[in-house]
Amino acid sequence: MSVLSAVPLAAETAVLWVALLIPSLLGLLAWRFPPQRMRPLLLVITPLPLATFWLLHRVAMGGELEGVWSLGELLLYWRLDGLRGLLLLLTQLLLLASATYAVGHRRAIAVAERTFAGFWPLLGGLATALGIIWVAADLLTLYVALELMGLCAVGMMLLPGKQAALVAGMRYLLYALVGSLAWLLGVALLLGVSGRLDLSGLAATTQPGTVTSIAMALLAAGLLLKAAIFPLHGWLAPVHASAWTPVSALHGALVVKASFFILMQLWQRLVPEAVAAAWLLGLLGSMAVVWGGLQAWRAQALKQVVAWSTVGQLGYLMLAFPLLAGTSAAVATLAWQATWLQLAAHAMAKAAMFMAAGNLVLAAGEGRLTDLAGTSRQLPFPLMTFGIAAVTLMGLPPSAGFTAKWLLLQAAILAGQWLWVAVLVAGTLLSAAYVFRVLRCAFVEDATRQEVQPLPAGMNLIALLLALAALGLGLGADWPLALIRAGGMP
Repeated sequence: MSVLSAVPLAAETAVLWVALLIPSLLGLLAWRFPPQRMRPLLLVITPLPLATFWLLHRVAMGGELEGVWSLGELLLYWRLDGLRGLLLLLTQLLLLASATYAVGHRRAIAVAERTFAGFWPLLGGLATALGIIWVAADLLTLYVALELMGLCAVGMMLLPGKQAALVAGMRYLLYALVGSLAWLLGVALLLGVSGRLDLSGLAATTQPGTVTSIAMALLAAGLLLKAAIFPLHGWLAPVHASAWTPVSALHGALVVKASFFILMQLWQRLVPEAVAAAWLLGLLGSMAVVWGGLQAWRAQALKQVVAWSTVGQLGYLMLAFPLLAGTSAAVATLAWQATWLQLAAHAMAKAAMFMAAGNLVLAAGEGRLTDLAGTSRQLPFPLMTFGIAAVTLMGLPPSAGFTAKWLLLQAAILAGQWLWVAVLVAGTLLSAAYVFRVLRCAFVEDATRQEVQPLPAGMNLIALLLALAALGLGLGADWPLALIRAGGMP
């Protein structure tokens, strides 16, 4: 339990739940009164990350917060530590960026306010669902939040209303429902074995055995499907092809990672020493790094390059499992810190890259790489942002991606697991290959000068700030790493 006194605890709990629920209320308000300008929206949402930053400070000073929310006989458990607070802050910042960017995006694509209005409540619901996932400490709350997140994400993918968007969105919904079914079957088995749904209670009462292994396999399968981990990634690239840019940015940055977060929490509590299964997940991650990188290198459309890049980058997170199972404390500590720093770095860089790619496509009026020839002269700002975000994805210094991969490399070498070293090197080379392929197309000097559509300055600025933030996180990595250490492994 928290070591904070009773009075601050009540205040901090209130601030936490306000920070979680306010996005949904703001989304409903924006649905009724759609925002017309970026600056007022920026001022309205900014208090959310500030409140979360204050909560992080209080947690760092006084210890983690945890409690129970009682609904009659139903008990819902929650917990806030350094890691969860960091993920909540990341969500609030990306919500701020995506919402502000969306105002300019609506004007740029010339969509009527009435058509775009549905975006706002779905965005608010998605932000609330993500926040609840970060702090939930029981399987029931996690299930409700996971389903809310999935429904909001599917709804946002369907908003363009085009045939391609409808087909891809319905495919996404089908995959999500199959994942939910596997999740529910796993939860039912755990409930039957232990009679508990809270994570701490499950960790204390669940014994290793056939039923626990089957339950964990079902939970893992459902979550891997929702997280688009190879080979269950088939739905991810198509849904981004016709999705609006702010939707792709938030989805690629956070939505697919929420399922990984849940899987990691359950794995560390229920089967932390399942070495063979952990290596299987690591191998899946390795194949994701290679396959996603190859597909991004082969893709012909810019948004498809970024979408396939997400498949590959998610693979790095899966390398945590074999480095945490059956290894020394030093290896596990390095792997734990590297995993969450990589997640945060990728979230900011991926949102920035989707926004920069969206800006290039909107301004040039074309989405194929070959049609972007000459944009280095006419659209240097979004192209520069794309390149800065790519520095983090490639894992080059001084970005947070470099720091995370360096820690992961140290963990793999210390554990003697050389396969992951090879995967890290191959992934970096593949990332460089598809990034420089995009830049090569953009820097064709003899290309015919074409008309470009002017975009609101804020759209380029928001993407650039996110890309720079991913770099800055690497220079100031001590702070997030301290929060991750304070949160500790489950």
